[in-house]
Amino acid sequence: DPIQQIEFYEMFALFNNIPERGKGFKYVNSPPFITAPTTEQQARLAELDGELSQAHEAFSRLEDEVPAAQARWEDALGASEEIDWVLSDQLLAHHAFDGDIGGLHAGQRVGATLEGGPPRFVPGRQGVAASFDGQRFIDAGRSPNLDYVDEFSLSAWLYPTAETGVIVSRASGGDQGEVGWGLYLEEGKVRLSMSTRVLDDGLAAETVATLPLNEWHHVLVTYDGTMAPGGMHFYFDGRPVEFTSLLDLVGNRLPQSQPLRIGASGSSKPNFQGNIDDVRIYGAVLTPEEAAVVATAESISEIAELAPDRRTAAQAEKLRLSFLNQYAPRDIQRAFRRVNDLERQRKELWDSFPTVMVMEEAQPKRDAYRLIRGAYDNPGELVTPDVPSVLPPLPEGQEKNRLAFARWLVDPTNPLPARVTVNRFWQMYFGTGLVKTADNFGAQGDFPSHPELLDWLATTFIDSGWDVKEMQRTIVTSATYRQSSSVSPELLERDPENRLLARSTRVRLPAPMIRDQALAISGLLSERLGGPSVGPYQPAGLWDDIVERGQVYRQSQGEDLYRRSLYTFWKRTRGPPAMVTFDASTREVHILGPSRTNTPLQALNLMNDVTYAEAARALAERAMGEGTTVGESVSYMYRLATAHEPDLETRSILADAFTGHFDQYQTDRAGALLLVSAGESPRNETLDIAELAAYQMVASLILNLDQTITRD
Repeated sequence: DPIQQIEFYEMFALFNNIPERGKGFKYVNSPPFITAPTTEQQARLAELDGELSQAHEAFSRLEDEVPAAQARWEDALGASEEIDWVLSDQLLAHHAFDGDIGGLHAGQRVGATLEGGPPRFVPGRQGVAASFDGQRFIDAGRSPNLDYVDEFSLSAWLYPTAETGVIVSRASGGDQGEVGWGLYLEEGKVRLSMSTRVLDDGLAAETVATLPLNEWHHVLVTYDGTMAPGGMHFYFDGRPVEFTSLLDLVGNRLPQSQPLRIGASGSSKPNFQGNIDDVRIYGAVLTPEEAAVVATAESISEIAELAPDRRTAAQAEKLRLSFLNQYAPRDIQRAFRRVNDLERQRKELWDSFPTVMVMEEAQPKRDAYRLIRGAYDNPGELVTPDVPSVLPPLPEGQEKNRLAFARWLVDPTNPLPARVTVNRFWQMYFGTGLVKTADNFGAQGDFPSHPELLDWLATTFIDSGWDVKEMQRTIVTSATYRQSSSVSPELLERDPENRLLARSTRVRLPAPMIRDQALAISGLLSERLGGPSVGPYQPAGLWDDIVERGQVYRQSQGEDLYRRSLYTFWKRTRGPPAMVTFDASTREVHILGPSRTNTPLQALNLMNDVTYAEAARALAERAMGEGTTVGESVSYMYRLATAHEPDLETRSILADAFTGHFDQYQTDRAGALLLVSAGESPRNETLDIAELAAYQMVASLILNLDQTITRD
C-alpha cells in the first residue's frame, strides 16, 4: 500500500494526545468519563429542576424581607448568651475539642481515646483546642470511610510547632509512604495523600506555600472524586492557594481497616506537634464561599456586634446562613430549607448516574515522534497529526485532532469507512464479506466479488445518514438474502464458497444469538432495554483462579437472568463458558468475526447447561398449553424453533421420543422432578411431572438441532 512510515506515525499522533495514565481503576470507570443517565433518571432530573425553579421563585419572593428580619434578630442578640453556628450540611465528622476529645460522626456522638498520655487542652482559635506533643494522638474510631470516587472536604484549625506531622488520617504504612488517606504537614507544606500501594497506586498533592509555625491558621482541602490530583483544592484561612501534583496512579480502592486518627497515623510518620482545633470532615466539595465561612473563627455573637460595614464577606455570609437556617421567620426558613433540600436531592440523583468512559484531548498537547525501529525509547523527528496522503485530506480550517479525524471518517467524499462498514455487515449475514479480506482493503487485500454492489451499499449507507438499522433492513429484505441455500452439484463445484451469491449461505448463529433464541423460543427472554450488566447462570468457582482481592462471580436474580446476552457481564480472559464454547471472543485481542467450530462440547452445552435446560422446560410448558395431542405439541415446539413445519417423518420421530421419555419418567418421578426443577423460574405445578419432563426432553432435542442454531 502507498503509505509511508512517516505517515503511519502522523496518524498515530492523532491518538497520542490523550490523558491516559497507563492504569485503569478496577471497581469503577476510569477517567475521563461522562454521565449517562437512564430514561427514568432523566425524567426525575427534569422533575427536580422544575421543583427547584419553583422553590427558588418562592424564596426570592420572601428574600426582600430577609435584611429587615435579620437586623431585628441581630439587635436582639446583644443581651443574649454567646451563640455560634456550624455549617452542618454533609458534615460527616466534627471534633470541636471543647473540653472533650469525642465528636460527632454523621450526627451521632462518638467517643474517642487518647493515646500517649492524658488529654491536654489549651485555648483554641474557637473555644478550646487539643494539644499534641508528638506523642499524644486521638483514636476517633472507624468513621467516616473515604475513597477515590468520593467527594469530601477536610478542615481544621492548626497551630503547628514543628514543620512535619500528621494532621488527620486513616492510614498505615512504613517509612516509604502511607497506605490509606491522610492530611499531613510536610516541611511546612500541607499535603493530601490517598494511596492503595506505596508509591505505586494513589493520588497526592501539596501546597506550594508553607504554613507558618507558632500561629493559628485554618486549613481546608477539598477533593471532587474524579480520581485525579486536579480534583483537589487547598485553602489557607479561607483563601485558595497554589498546589502541585505529586502522584497520579489510581487503580484500586482505598483500604478502610485503620481508625480515624487525629495527630497521627498507623505508621512511623512523625506525629503532629502543636495544637489542633475544630476538625471537620464533609462528604461534599465545599465551595470557595463555604470554605471562607468555615474559616471564620468569630462566633455569631461576635460578628453581630460588628457594624455591618466592618464585617468581612465571609463573616457576613456566616451570619446570614446562621439566620436563615435557625432564626429566620418560619415561612422564610421553610422556603430556604426547601431550596437546600431539593439541591441535595438533585446532587444525590446526579451522583447516582451511570458513567461511560470517553477519550479527551490532553492539555498541554503531547508531542509525537517517528519511532526509530518502532522503539518507544528511541524517538526520531517530531511529527504532526495527519492522515496518509493517498486518502482524502482532513477537513480544512480546524485543528488536526481526533474530532477532525472523526469528521473525516464520515465525510461523504471519503468512501473507505462506509465500504469497510457495510462489508462487515455483509460478512455478518453471509459468512464472508463482498471483500473477503475484511481486515484489508489495500493493495494486498482481495478484490470485491461485486464491486458495484459494494459501492451502492456504501453510498446508500452514507445517504441514509449512516443509519445502521436501515442498512440491516436493506440486506435482510433483499432477494439475495432471501434465497434458498439449496445448491445443485454443478453450482457447488463451480462456486464452492458462494462468491457469486447464487444461493443463500448456511451460517451458524453467533454464540449470543444461540442463547437469546433459546430464551425467546421458551418465552423467558426479557425484552427490557438498557440497564446495568447482568450475571446469568455460570459454573461455580468460575473466577477462583484468575482474580485477586476476593472477587467472586455474582449470579443475578429474577428477570435479570433472562436478559439478552448483550447485557451479560464479561470478564476479559474468562468469558461466559457457554458463549466461549460456541467460539465467542475472549476479548483479549481484536477480531473481525468469530471462528466457527463444531465440537462435542457444543452439543453437551445445549443439553446440560442450566440456561438451556430451563428454556427447554419453559418451551415444554408453552407447548402443553397450545397443543391437545402429542403431535400438535411437538409440532408447535419445532415450528417455534426452526420456523418450519415438521414433515411427517420428523413429527413421528419427535412423538416417539416423547413416548419413550414419558414411559421412563412414569416410573422415575424423582428424576422427573429433578429435571423440571432446573433454573430459578417457577414451573407450572398444575402439570403432570412425568409428562412435563418428557416434553422437556423433546424440547431439549429440538433446541439441539442443527436447524435451530443455523440460519439456513
